[in-house]
Amino acid sequence: MRTVNLHDAKTQVSKLVDEAASGQDVIIARAGKPVARLTRLDAAPPKIRFGVLKGKVKVAADFDAPLSDAVLAQFEGR
Repeated sequence: MRTVNLHDAKTQVSKLVDEAASGQDVIIARAGKPVARLTRLDAAPPKIRFGVLKGKVKVAADFDAPLSDAVLAQFEGR
């Protein structure tokens, strides 16, 4: 990780962006104190595709039917 003075960063921004894009973080300092970090961005997350499982998942007709007393007692720890 390299530290660069703010004035130098202004004059070499293109070079510093290339360094960050290659994976090397660059710290930008003002009066010797770090104030910012120039780093590579990760690739954009994949887009959500709705409907991928359409026709592949089957939900039983009684999916939301009330549970029997015996099963409900097991869930509740009775």
